[in-house]
Order: sequence, then structure tokens, then C-alpha cells
Amino acid sequence: MSKFIISGFADEIDPYLNKQMDVLDPLGIRYIEIRGADAKNISTVTEAEAHEMHARLSARGYKISAIGSPIGKMKPDGDFDEHLALFKNCLNLAKIFEAPYIRMFSFYPAAGEDLTKFRDVVLKRWELFLKLAEGTGVTLLHENEKDIYGDMPERCLDLAETLGIGLIFDPANFIQSGATTYPDAFHMLKKHIRYMHVKDALAENGSVRPAGYGDAQLGKILSELNEDGFEGFLSLEPHLGHFHGFAELEPASKTNMMEEGGPKSYTIAAESLIKLMRSVGIEPSFC
Repeated sequence: MSKFIISGFADEIDPYLNKQMDVLDPLGIRYIEIRGADAKNISTVTEAEAHEMHARLSARGYKISAIGSPIGKMKPDGDFDEHLALFKNCLNLAKIFEAPYIRMFSFYPAAGEDLTKFRDVVLKRWELFLKLAEGTGVTLLHENEKDIYGDMPERCLDLAETLGIGLIFDPANFIQSGATTYPDAFHMLKKHIRYMHVKDALAENGSVRPAGYGDAQLGKILSELNEDGFEGFLSLEPHLGHFHGFAELEPASKTNMMEEGGPKSYTIAAESLIKLMRSVGIEPSFC
């Protein structure tokens, strides 16, 4: 039986964890993909800070769906040893936060670099990450992101099959990379999808929209996942800024009365996803 648990990047609400929880409370969302908390990127949070944050989250009934790390989002001239230290910290934080997953990327190649040669660098680094994660109970997942090695479906498939890793499927990122999200990318990668990032986008210009208001055909994607018995997280990543079109599209929504800003954009994203899910016969889970 399928189960779609809603989570999200709550740092798009506010930089501070307490405010993030204040906004999530009335939405009923009890999972966070932690990327930024108390004005710090998660990769730089100390062990002591993580224990204190985890205690605050637990006291209010929150859990962490994934560490939203920046690992693998590194430019060619970056210091890999320093990056590796951040990864080791994220691995430790995942255990402290009891997070089952770490979100990761597959590196930026140099401008004009032969991607067939860059593939070896990506695989070598990921093999090291996977070796370090062995026995920890933490699963590393790759997210497709514009301009990294794994930005297109074919290269995501290569990484999944070669490394034996699961994928985070971000439909808007595929649109922004020039790929067709559905059916092409989705059907190519479906059996490797372990986690979803939820934002939509317009194919004509890549601008981000709430779920169901772009060209990703998220309704069809969720329906197929539901038929396949998917169990996992749908993680909101609104990236909306001020989405003024929502008031015209959903004039009856109480969200229209909210002050512009992160809480409003996040509420729009959550409301849109829940509406879309129910329109295709899926009841969202929150825990």
C-alpha cells in the first residue's frame, strides 16, 4: 500500500528553526528536510548544535526526513578535502537527527569539459562517499540539479545503475535542464526513485510554480507512483518568491490573505500539493 509523507525544506519559511516549526504546525507537516537552521547551512552545524536542535524538534513532535546537504555541489576549483570533511560532518549529523537519508549531488564539471572523462571523477568521489556511509544506516541519495554531471535523465540512470544508488526526483530541475519530465525522465528513472522533491516549472522559461501549475505533469507522476506502491517522502521545495498568480488561480484560498514572504509561499506550495494529491485519489500522510 502506498504512503506519501509530506516533508520539506523549511528554511524557505525562515532561517530560524523555531519560526519554521511555528509555520508548519497549522499545516500539519511534521517532517523537515533540514538544509538551513538557525541561519546556518546544515553542513556547518556542529555536533553540539545538532543535539540541541534535535531536542527542540523532538519536543514539538518533528522528525527529519533527510539531511539536505550541499555535498557534490562543488565547482571544479574547490577544495575536495574540505568538501569531504563537510560530508563526514553531514554523516554524523544524520545519525544525531535520526535522518534516514542525505541528499547529495554529482559535481559541476569545468566549462567545456568532456563529460565522459568527468564521469570517472564523479564515480570515484561517490564511491568514497558510499564507503564512508557503509554500516551507518544512512542512505545517500542523488538529486538531479541543473548544470551538475547528473542533470539529465540519462546520466542519472548511469549513476543509479553503476553505483547502485537511489535517486531524488526533482521534476522542476529536469525542466530547467531541458529534459521532458513526464513521461521521458520519469519512466526512465522510475524504478530508482526513492524520494521526491516537489516543485513544478514552466517549460517555456523554467520559472518555478506550485505543484500542478507547471508542465511537470506531477499528477500523472504521483498517480503512477501510487499504482506502484511507492512509500516515501514528498519534500516541498517551493522556490516561489512572490507567486502573485495564485490569487487569480485560487481566489477562495485563505492563503491569499497572508502577508507576502516565506510563510505565504510555503503555505501556497503545501496547499497546492495537497490539492493535487487529492485530485488523483491520494491522501497525504504527515507522519
